[in-house]
Order: sequence, then C-alpha cells, then structure tokens
Amino acid sequence: MTCSPERIKKLLVVRNDKLGDFMLSLPAFAYLKSALPVTTIHALLPDYTREIAMASGYIDAIIRDPGANADSAAQNHMRDSVRTENYDAVICLYSTTRTGWCVYRAGIPYRLAPATKFAQFFYNQRLSQRRSKSLQPEYAYNLDLARHLLKDFGINLPPEPVPPYLQFDLQEVAALKHNFIECHRVSPTKPLVFIHPGSGGSAVNLSLGQYARLAHALNQLCPVTFVISAGPGEIEQANALAAMLQAIPHTVYHSEQGLVAFAKHIAFADLFISGSTGPLHVAGALNRSTVGFYPLRRSATALRWQTLSQADRRLAFSPSAPTDKEDMSGIDVEYCAQQIAHSKLLK
Repeated sequence: MTCSPERIKKLLVVRNDKLGDFMLSLPAFAYLKSALPVTTIHALLPDYTREIAMASGYIDAIIRDPGANADSAAQNHMRDSVRTENYDAVICLYSTTRTGWCVYRAGIPYRLAPATKFAQFFYNQRLSQRRSKSLQPEYAYNLDLARHLLKDFGINLPPEPVPPYLQFDLQEVAALKHNFIECHRVSPTKPLVFIHPGSGGSAVNLSLGQYARLAHALNQLCPVTFVISAGPGEIEQANALAAMLQAIPHTVYHSEQGLVAFAKHIAFADLFISGSTGPLHVAGALNRSTVGFYPLRRSATALRWQTLSQADRRLAFSPSAPTDKEDMSGIDVEYCAQQIAHSKLLK
C-alpha cells in the first residue's frame, strides 16, 4: 500500500479492553498526537474508560463500544458509527474478531493490528509482536504499532513522550488534597500511601492479610498515613483491611464520583500500592510513585505490565517460589516494606 502524510486526516485507535490496558496505551496516543497535530484522532472505547480518555487531551472524540455481550443492534450501531466517520486509517492496539470485523466492514483503507489469532485476517497491515512472551512492556508494544503506522505514511518520527501521560491542574489537585486531609482528619505532614486491595476481577492481588502485614511493617520503618482506596463494589474489602490496621494511621477513600475524580485523588498520593490493576496504572500514568505486585505467569509479568512512572518511581515484586502461577503467598511483604523504606519512593 502506498501511503503519504496527506492521506491521514482522520485516525481511529482501538483499545477497548480494561482500564489498565487503556492507561498503558496513553504513550501511543501521546506519540500519535505529537506526530499528527492536525489529524483528528478518535478512540473506540467502552463507556468505562470514556471519561478518563477524554481527560487525557490526546483524543478528539470517542466511538462507543457496547461490549462483546451487547446485542446485534448495538453491534451494528457501533459498526455504522465507525463507517460514517470515513476514517483514513485505524490502529487496533488490541484486536478481537468482533472489532476486526467491525473495522473491516467499515471499509477503512488502512487497517493495522498485531498479527495474532484469526482476527489478524481483517487487517491489511500487520505487525508481529508475540506479546504473550512478555519481552517488553505493554506500552512499548503499543508504541511499536504507532511507529509502524507513521513509517507507512512517511511521517517523521517525533521523540518518544515521557511521563506524566495524564495530568490535572496542579492547583485543583492541591486544593483537593487539602480538603481530603481536613475531611478525613489525617496528618498534613505525613506522606499519603494509598493501598488498593481490590482487583476489579482482572488481576491477581495480595490477600488482605498480606496487605495488613505490609502496612504494619512499613509503619515501623516510615511515618506515613495509609489511604485504603476502593472502587465500585470494593468498599467491604477496603473496610476489612482498614479494621486490620488497628491503631496505624489510616483512612478509607471510597471512589463514588467517577474515574476522573478517583484519578485526581491518586494524583496527590505520595505512593500507590496495588496489584496490577487499573488504578495502579492510573497512578503510573500520573507519574506517581508505585509499588506493584505481579504473579509469575508469563503473560502477566512485572516487565510487561510495569507502570508508566519514571524508573526511579516504581518498584515491582513477584513470588519467589509459587505453588502455581496465580499464587501470591510467596511474596515476603516484610522484605517489600524494607525495600520501599530504603528506596526513594517516599522521599
């Protein structure tokens, strides 16, 4: 296919899976926006990530994905919405047969996706990646696809973007932190260490007992206040962990005002601790200090799913000798607390 910069006036980017996956696509969106300042960039996303996608500043409009379980009328509406936009090109950062069929039927001239599974046959441009081998971070795989499109269209490659990939007004975040400290009656001088024990059903996480032991060990080494955060459906878990912390300075934050409001709270966290969940990757996109816990499953390694924070702002831990690839009991949380305390994450 012969391409040229003039032919890419409108671009669709697909990353329609979970929150963490979308957050790790932000470097690719930032890269494309930098290289294509006058191109209209749309994203095909589910409702869940729509709000934070628009807050990123890299996306001009959203095409709604109703999800794999939606009825045929909703699927047809998505396909018709894509077709009527007359896109010049599409990049599917994550492709399924359903979305592959959608962009194929929409007649988009340039269609790029990873060369994986049956879905690849809906695309006329493919990039072999072998993501399941986890040879590089997920965000790097996404950037490779963006770079491939730019080369095909003869567009000069810009410098790669650097953190943060998501930003909010600093004065607004400072005011929110001030109100949070007053409302929750916590110390204004101690670092705020968020622990997010929930997983949203998508990531293996530590047990509540492990998080409680981690907090107790870290509290002995560093004077901090713990914020136990909870998203929809996670408040019981957060309250149970809070009860285990006893006299350790802590509070519970239940996010009930949407994803962007949650992200603005994460923006004032001095440290965010979690399994490889969506909120952890929100913290990474904000370039907050992160501590992530990962299983030893090859497709879920700490390398592939590392956060977007600068290298000196992240730590990752995995089991040393698990009984199976989902077993997190082999993580020594007392050792993790020592590593956190001796790092620069809280300095």
